[in-house]
Amino acid sequence: MERLLDIMRRLRDPESGCPWDVEQTFATIAPYTIEEAYEVADAIRREHPDDLKDELGDLLLQVVFHAQMADELGWFGFADVETAISDKMERRHPHVFGSADIDSAAAQTVAWEVQKTEERKAAGATSLMDGVAPGIPEWMRAKKLQKRAAQAGFDWPGPEPVLDKLAEESREVADAIADGDRDAIAEEVGDLLFAAVNLARQLKVDPGDALRAANAKFERRFRAMESRAGGTEALAALDLDAQEALWVAVKLEHEEA
Repeated sequence: MERLLDIMRRLRDPESGCPWDVEQTFATIAPYTIEEAYEVADAIRREHPDDLKDELGDLLLQVVFHAQMADELGWFGFADVETAISDKMERRHPHVFGSADIDSAAAQTVAWEVQKTEERKAAGATSLMDGVAPGIPEWMRAKKLQKRAAQAGFDWPGPEPVLDKLAEESREVADAIADGDRDAIAEEVGDLLFAAVNLARQLKVDPGDALRAANAKFERRFRAMESRAGGTEALAALDLDAQEALWVAVKLEHEEA
């Protein structure tokens, strides 16, 4: 670890370091941090250990990069980051590092949420909505907001009424389209997406995983359409009915496979 920390210190040296690394800020590095986290997740999904090792290293570098910039500003150093997360993990696992008795994963999940709620209150939070980071993907933020509301009992009793809500939101999108109101269309589409995330949560389906799978399925089928048509240009030359016929054929082919 000391070797990596020294490498980052040298890269950030204003006189002898790398010009690109020296000019970076928290804001410019943040997108890379998010990207690296997604690449870790992708390596896990592909069950590729060598890629996972590399991507975890890239993600660790992001932590070291941010810690080095914070150290330069006199805020904190890497050791402080390490201490903070160690303290937090011990605090949130009193059944391992203390005398609490928690005997199941479900019970630990409840205890974890209680502990986080207490920490937010201690930090001055006055609402269940406090602390839901605005920088995370919006589908993830929607799910977190819904889970926070559920802590106060404000939640659907099951997936069935959410299906009704989805139908209601779809009708409201259609009404907004008929009115030609662009602001209303955007608002109603947002409500529809929010309800879709709520349905996934009720069904214990991760909306990100579900959308990722849907994207992969669409891409796979569209590539098959291009192949059947004889290439991208040939596909684009077909009218919509012919393209739809190709889509149906490809869909049936993949369902039978």
